[in-house]
Amino acid sequence: MTRLAQTAGLTDVQQEILSTVRDFVNKEIIPHAQELEHADTYPADIVDGMKEMGLFGLMIPEAYGGLGESLLTYALVVEEIARGWMSVSGVINIHFIVAYMLRQHGTQAQQEHYLPKMATGEIRGAFSMSEPDLGSDVAAIKTRARRDGEDYVIDGSKMWLTNGGTANLIALLARTDEGAAKPHQNLTAFLVDKPEGYGEVVPGLTIPGKIDKMGYKGVDTTEAVFDGFRIGADKVLGDAPGKGFAHIMDGIEVGRVNVAARACGIGIRSFELAVEYAQQRKTFGKAISDHQAIAFKIAEMATKVEASHLMMVNAARLKDSGRRNDVEAGMAKLLASEYCAEVTEDAFRIHGGYGYSKEYEIERLMREAPFLLIGEGTSEIQKTIISRGILREYKTRN
Repeated sequence: MTRLAQTAGLTDVQQEILSTVRDFVNKEIIPHAQELEHADTYPADIVDGMKEMGLFGLMIPEAYGGLGESLLTYALVVEEIARGWMSVSGVINIHFIVAYMLRQHGTQAQQEHYLPKMATGEIRGAFSMSEPDLGSDVAAIKTRARRDGEDYVIDGSKMWLTNGGTANLIALLARTDEGAAKPHQNLTAFLVDKPEGYGEVVPGLTIPGKIDKMGYKGVDTTEAVFDGFRIGADKVLGDAPGKGFAHIMDGIEVGRVNVAARACGIGIRSFELAVEYAQQRKTFGKAISDHQAIAFKIAEMATKVEASHLMMVNAARLKDSGRRNDVEAGMAKLLASEYCAEVTEDAFRIHGGYGYSKEYEIERLMREAPFLLIGEGTSEIQKTIISRGILREYKTRN
């Protein structure tokens, strides 16, 4: 147990869960992450291990076979997993967002059908909001679902589906004709069942293949093309056409806490690698950690790691309390992702030429950290959310 990134007030159960996950990360993820990441190989054995620990059902209610834990517990677990390999946290994060949306907004029939199998990992979720021509501009979604009797027919293209090939359930946001004046009130969330794999997996739905990425390897990121795809009206999340924007935004809020947690995990690992290397590497007769230039970097890195962790924990606890946390989640995601990039670069600099070698772990972290600057909304989007929320609270009253 290190001094940094500790969380006060955890229960014995939470501490036991985190201890188990930390051991799993140290023994089963970190020793294999480099090889799997460089080969862009899906971490099947690691995923099976997470299933056995019940991590896929961490926040699913006990009534549906889950552990019924809080968002805080989940975020701290994600922080630990991302410390080992961020891609593994991606496998579970998107699944969790879909399960959370079902838990909060699904009909009883939908919850009874999906949640028990999601808790065991038999059903694994993917999340489909972005499109080739848009990301954060959700109200401009073009993928359309047209009502046809008891079904909907969906046409359009989606982009950046994490787990797009390995998942067998997609939470899809599409435009429907609800007659509402505001664009976001014409969006509906659908629960799309599909088999794993690539190509035309079911009539009208094609998963073209994995997108080759700079980092975030191992986990599959795909497109999804809908061409006359037919789906029953009973697959509308919560039996609530036109409410998809609210459902998705609720999921995104917890997703931003998760991205902050992932950034914390990478930042912690980068710091660990840097502080270890700095004490082993010697120049001019002493360890480079004894040079003030490096010592100051270590101080700054530690402070950024601690600040990020505290903001992430605060955002998670706020959501757990039932209060709105859009501003706090945005702040945590903004700060943690930016600090993660800075801490990782400083760790890279401390490693010198060795940091540029694929033999050293920091090279992988340098390629993973930038994803967090754009995932679940760019830093600029977070600033927009934060400023709107702050100005709403501090509105001048004349």
